[in-house]
Amino acid sequence: MTDSQHTPWFAKKSFGWGWSIPLAWQGWVTLAAYISLVLSLQIFTGPRENFWLWFGMFCGLTGMLIGICWWKGEKPEWRWGKD
Repeated sequence: MTDSQHTPWFAKKSFGWGWSIPLAWQGWVTLAAYISLVLSLQIFTGPRENFWLWFGMFCGLTGMLIGICWWKGEKPEWRWGKD
């Protein structure tokens, strides 16, 4: 196995719970894809046109991003600064 297979895609946050910036190129691609899809969603199905469709798709995209962060990122834990 190469080192890139062991490198987490997302770092855990220094303060609070969750993930911070991407650590690997795969994380940056994932984040860019998420942002592109959310912007496309905003352009093609804005919340004023069909709120529930927009809201459901936004929640689905965000849920997928969280799932990828959970799967490929460092395991999140509550933190109060760098260890």
